[in-house]
Amino acid sequence: MIPDWLEPVREGAASITVHELTHFMPPGDASPRRGAVLMLFGEGPSGPDVLLTERAHHMRSHPGQVSFPGGSIDEGESVVAAALREGQEETGLDPSGVEVFAQLPELWLPPSNFAVTPVLAWWAAPSPVSVVDPDEVHAIYRVPVSELIDPAHRITVRHPSGWLGPGFVIGDRKDVILWGFTAGIIARLFDYVGWSVPWDGTRVRDLPAHMLRGLPPRDDLPPNTDLREPR
Repeated sequence: MIPDWLEPVREGAASITVHELTHFMPPGDASPRRGAVLMLFGEGPSGPDVLLTERAHHMRSHPGQVSFPGGSIDEGESVVAAALREGQEETGLDPSGVEVFAQLPELWLPPSNFAVTPVLAWWAAPSPVSVVDPDEVHAIYRVPVSELIDPAHRITVRHPSGWLGPGFVIGDRKDVILWGFTAGIIARLFDYVGWSVPWDGTRVRDLPAHMLRGLPPRDDLPPNTDLREPR
């Protein structure tokens, strides 16, 4: 049973279309790699929150990228099973305490040819989380929904190519940039369910240097790929 405050998200997930989340859909002749991410809502010390991870800064691709736990779907594995497995592998959470209540439409990421399904879940019985493998994950965040909604924490992120997209500043010091695929899902879903409030879209922040290593020279997505490459 999800809490009342999550009902708008459950209802929104049932009606939102892929076109309201992204401009990209796999072409009919595409054979994309498939992945899943876990959008896990919990009730933390500061109220409703979302679980996010920050990719290790030394990694070859997408260093420092903030994302939902997620990755490739293994052969014979369901979308939900993959999302829960990745959540456990990256953060140590206990999947038995997680109640999946919806899925968003499959979203295509052209540069990596990934078709990703966001799995929405309620953290009914929270378990301790921490960095399981520092070679993959730098930090874990439980970001309050109130902070993601707060206009003071909303920014427009600029890629060196000139691409502009929605972003957030998170972390205790609000010095970590959440952008790309994950920020796009959060921003568009919150817009759709009526949680967003007006914010200053002219507040533009450039990506920090450590996040530029390994990025493609041009980002054609309203969200950049932030999934791990298949293992």
